[in-house]
Amino acid sequence: MNRQVRIIGTPMDLGANRRGVDMGPSAIRYAGLAEELEAADVESVADAGDLLVPRAEERDPDAEQPDEGSAKFLRETADVCSRLSDEVAAALDDDAFPLVLGGDHSIAIGTVTGAARGTDLGVVWFDAHGDFNTPKTSPSGNVHGMPLAALLGIGDFADTEWANAPTLREENVAIVGLRSLDDTEREAIRDSDVTAYTMSDIDERGITPVVEDALDVATDGVDGIHVSLDLDWLDPKEAPGVGTPVRGGVTYREAHSALETVAERDEAEGVLRSLEVVEVNPILDEHNETAELATELAASGLGKTIL
Repeated sequence: MNRQVRIIGTPMDLGANRRGVDMGPSAIRYAGLAEELEAADVESVADAGDLLVPRAEERDPDAEQPDEGSAKFLRETADVCSRLSDEVAAALDDDAFPLVLGGDHSIAIGTVTGAARGTDLGVVWFDAHGDFNTPKTSPSGNVHGMPLAALLGIGDFADTEWANAPTLREENVAIVGLRSLDDTEREAIRDSDVTAYTMSDIDERGITPVVEDALDVATDGVDGIHVSLDLDWLDPKEAPGVGTPVRGGVTYREAHSALETVAERDEAEGVLRSLEVVEVNPILDEHNETAELATELAASGLGKTIL
């Protein structure tokens, strides 16, 4: 693909309920990300460093809130995501491929709005959770459970300019691997045009057919797609270093197969516009194995093969 990868770190944990994912970008780099990407045969790898993110201890989580409900550190999240959006858009303008390292999943608001500028975008969302809450429906007020709702302008986010991706349509969003939803979130997904594949779908059909269908959904009538990879998508036995683990996730081999399927579609059609890897928490990890897995999966998504 002659791809010039630009790594953008976003060490934010303001959207999560447990500290530590702010160290995710450093852990992923330390696990050998650059070497893995070189093995994927990309043309070049450049590291743009990390965005500056405020410390939670220095800010009031309730300083700026919506009229109803709760969204902790909303002002800070808006600022970080706005700057990340600019970084992602600038990378694409330079014909570089943005690989964003999180951080909690709220940073996807910045990645996707940047990748969607001036182009119709689809999204494949690998995650145990729906991330479809709003400040009004969220039981915790943690923004990492809201990014998809924010990007699609749902509920409280309807008029939130910094969070909406106007060129992203619900019918081009596919969530893969769902297994943990709040009741109101489940209802909202059912009422939307988003396509959701649960772990039961993967159990019944196999990972490759499910991902192929998800890619069909995401690529239908768009210019390119964004892939968002939350490491809690995997089973905690495979990826222990995540903030919100849920039993019953995909296996190591299923995860690689999914990202290899993305790479195969990209090789055939040139659809992949951006990629992010989020929710690696080194504090909860064992010998940095979750960060190492994150590097491997990123490389698989960018074309690394066994032969």
